[in-house]
Amino acid sequence: MEVVINSLPYLWEGLLVTLKVFIIAIILGFIIGLVVALLRLSPVKLLNWLAKIFVDVIRGTPILVQLFFFYFGLNSLEFVSLDRETAGIVTVAINAGAYYAEIIRAGIQSLDKGQNEAARSLGLTSAQSMRYVILPQSFRRMLPTFTNQAIISLKDTSLLSVIGIADLTQKGQVQIAATFKAFEIWIAVGIMYFVVIYLLSLLSSFLERRFRLD
Repeated sequence: MEVVINSLPYLWEGLLVTLKVFIIAIILGFIIGLVVALLRLSPVKLLNWLAKIFVDVIRGTPILVQLFFFYFGLNSLEFVSLDRETAGIVTVAINAGAYYAEIIRAGIQSLDKGQNEAARSLGLTSAQSMRYVILPQSFRRMLPTFTNQAIISLKDTSLLSVIGIADLTQKGQVQIAATFKAFEIWIAVGIMYFVVIYLLSLLSSFLERRFRLD
């Protein structure tokens, strides 16, 4: 127990790094997902095709391979220099973005086409209709799936320790090497991840009640 208590300040530092990477990546991932989803729904076939390839490639390859590509692969090029944290954020953001794109696309397509037609009949442009009518209603339907993907992305951040990012998992490994108390340290790391994910689930439940469809 004493080992765990003494390790908590170091594990807390790692947790803060994990949360930093997660929050930045999930915001970027949502933006990427929204853009890609709109391209997937575009009447321009080339844009639709490029967006589909992006989604298929990212969803069809392991995130660990993507991480190695962005950190080791791109950094092997003379004109690219990504630090560990940037590579980690980019990897999680792009991976989440591909999944968010399909979630958003499905949410938009789940709405009755009459919603868009009604908005257009009121004089709204296609962009205004999407912004003020389609997306707000779709968001309510997509919220539970959004949260599930966010939890998956949070868990995925634990893989970033393989490239040396000082996140919670990596800090746990360092403490185990220093104390030789793997059982106790990994329990502490697991509890910290569980608490964060549980709080995220509670936030999701609150938002679902708050924005529940009638």
